[in-house]
Amino acid sequence: MAPLDHERYCAAVIAETTALREALHGADLARQVPTCPDWTLHELAAHVGQAHRWADAMVRARASDELPDDAAHVPGYEPGPGAAALDTWLADGAAALAAALRAAGPEAPVWTWAGPHRAGFWARRMAVETLVHRADAALTAGRPYVTDGDLAADGIDEWLGLLSDPEQAAKDPDLAGLLGVGRTLHLHATDVPGAEWLVTGGPGHVEVRREHTKADVAVRGTLTDLLLVMQRRLPADSDRLALFGDRTLFDHWLDRTRWG
Repeated sequence: MAPLDHERYCAAVIAETTALREALHGADLARQVPTCPDWTLHELAAHVGQAHRWADAMVRARASDELPDDAAHVPGYEPGPGAAALDTWLADGAAALAAALRAAGPEAPVWTWAGPHRAGFWARRMAVETLVHRADAALTAGRPYVTDGDLAADGIDEWLGLLSDPEQAAKDPDLAGLLGVGRTLHLHATDVPGAEWLVTGGPGHVEVRREHTKADVAVRGTLTDLLLVMQRRLPADSDRLALFGDRTLFDHWLDRTRWG
């Protein structure tokens, strides 16, 4: 499916960061994040803020090559000590990124790790990145997690688009392992009519279509829960999902997309 409007992504970067900050308020920032077990809540928040600043620096510079993701190359890379400083740092970074993306417009040439090599890639990627990591924070802090339907659907579209990109499969053995002879996965949102995906592992590439049809394995749930299970933030055996068909095939898809 076509991406959302560029301004929708820019606004979502700010809105999702605001919701992330709200999930962090009053939480123990030293608590480990179960869905990202190598990180504490503070480290999760720092990762999001650093990703915003890294993308911001590349968009502002119209970088033609990857900018190193570190304090030596990215202004304001590290937050100050304490929860209040972290909160302000997150807000400022999101606002600066959104401003840079708006000024650039979606078609400005910028280095990206997948196509298209335009600023619009970073608008979408950072909106979805923040949306998903907000789930990590909310689940860790015991807070509710609700998404806007269009962003949840777009997050699924982006994930499927990346894994179906032949260039990505060519350089990632895990993604190449999804190729096959027609094994199919069907995702069916129960809360939005027409929000369905058919994913086929063909001999040369993964094909994605918006279609209602039978498949080797089908997963039904709300858009939010489909996004979470695809991003491995919700267990495949959760009672919030209904799974039909070949469970081992679904596990195979999840295992091969841990980059997502």
